[in-house]
Amino acid sequence: MKFDEIIGILGDFGTYQKKLYYIVCTPAISNGMIILTTVFILTIPDHRCRLPTEYNDTVFKPLEDKTLFYVNHSIPEDNGKWSQCERYDVNLTNLKPDSPVFTNTSKVDFDDWIYDTSTFRNTFITEQNLVCEYESYRSHGNMAVFAGRLIGSIGCGIISDVFGRKITLVLSLFINIIGAFGTAFAPNFIIFAAFRFMIGLGNTFMAAFVISMEFVGPFKRTFTGIIIELYWCIGLFILALLAYLIRDWFYLQLVCAIPTAFLLGIIWFVPESPRWLLSRGKTDKAEKILREAARVNKVELPTKLFDENTLDNGPKSSVWELLTSPVLLIRTLVILYNWAVVSMIYYGLGLNVGNLGGNIYLNFTVASLVEFLGYFSNILLLDRIGRKAFHCSSMILGGVACLCTIFTVLYGDKSHEWITITLSMVGKFGVSAAFGSVYIFSAELYPTVVRNSGMGASSMAARIGGIICPYIADLGSYFKGDIGKALPLIVFGCAALSAGLLSLLLPETLNKNLPETIDDAKSFGR
Repeated sequence: MKFDEIIGILGDFGTYQKKLYYIVCTPAISNGMIILTTVFILTIPDHRCRLPTEYNDTVFKPLEDKTLFYVNHSIPEDNGKWSQCERYDVNLTNLKPDSPVFTNTSKVDFDDWIYDTSTFRNTFITEQNLVCEYESYRSHGNMAVFAGRLIGSIGCGIISDVFGRKITLVLSLFINIIGAFGTAFAPNFIIFAAFRFMIGLGNTFMAAFVISMEFVGPFKRTFTGIIIELYWCIGLFILALLAYLIRDWFYLQLVCAIPTAFLLGIIWFVPESPRWLLSRGKTDKAEKILREAARVNKVELPTKLFDENTLDNGPKSSVWELLTSPVLLIRTLVILYNWAVVSMIYYGLGLNVGNLGGNIYLNFTVASLVEFLGYFSNILLLDRIGRKAFHCSSMILGGVACLCTIFTVLYGDKSHEWITITLSMVGKFGVSAAFGSVYIFSAELYPTVVRNSGMGASSMAARIGGIICPYIADLGSYFKGDIGKALPLIVFGCAALSAGLLSLLLPETLNKNLPETIDDAKSFGR
């Protein structure tokens, strides 16, 4: 009896699987929180050069007229704002009350700053003074977690196959706990980046996803594959609330880390995957778990469960065979490009909410809400209009919305800021919907004989997109003014539009007999 036939008797998503699934999904909540805490703890608030100590320069906007006078005469202005990295090379002791501002005086760099604390009491950036010439460190800090996820995806797959799904999940949680708590106590940027790398390395989301999918029947995998994304969104809502209430980066990171420790007590009771136990010849343990599931689901399993065909998935092929045909090569490259782009834009728009203007807490909350709606739209529409139409339209919607911000940023004023934010949120909705659909669409396009390998390659492409995204989100640090604010959204928009249009080259998979072999894949959709 095939393993999926056993699951069919138990019920694709019976009571036992539901209880297990909702437990295993809980790490997605904490995972979303600790991965995206950098939206707040690596924020760069408004800042300017600090005057010498004798001038009582203690707050960003001086309360005393005398201090304000010295600030105005020593800090250049740009579009009504004080320069963040320069000051005039003037001797303040020679200034008189009627002295004009010496705008033609040469400017010099400075190495001591004072920060606007109206939104954040402090951030890791302000504590370490990682501004001006060190501003790129923020991109490096965000990149570290995605580099960790790249390595973690590879390591997670190997450990999962050799030592088991449960061990991988528990190990990932341990690494996550060390990374999450270590980040809060990092004394410098190098240590901070190392712990952020560990957070990515302990990929609890992927480990939880794998073990949950192996307990669910094929007819419920689309549904359960989307629901775990909604758990991720719950984590983002919690993060937004905590960040609003806790304006100190150390305490925010510490509070976000605490739930990861409690998860160990829950996850320890999760059973090992019977599918993996069978693959390692541990039939007694596998049968014990399945019969317990049958008892909870109130069904009867046959006396003899397993035979030599239980895990026989047919012949295997190499993923490189996808490159042997022009048709398969084009489809594979389009799939990989879509994975890289959707990951790059999803995380990039998330990291970019602080650069849009307006209230960062409100922006992040609204972005999390539209992300939730984007995932939920998969449940409503994916099986109605088809994978191709849904994914393509989602990417194009996201791309067009991001590109439209060019007009409001370059030709509008502050009163049009809400339009820019709205367009960015529409882009977030489209990309989130596409993130939910690309997994299902690509899994159905890859032939059975290379499906796991193909999805592994797709995951790698997504991690590469994640590594790139912080540098695109922070383009405003290198290009000042309105163009710097618009540039990240322009890049994201062009990438989304191109990926959406290229996906038109892919065949529809809804209600089709999916390809089993390489030859099937070559003729599929013709």
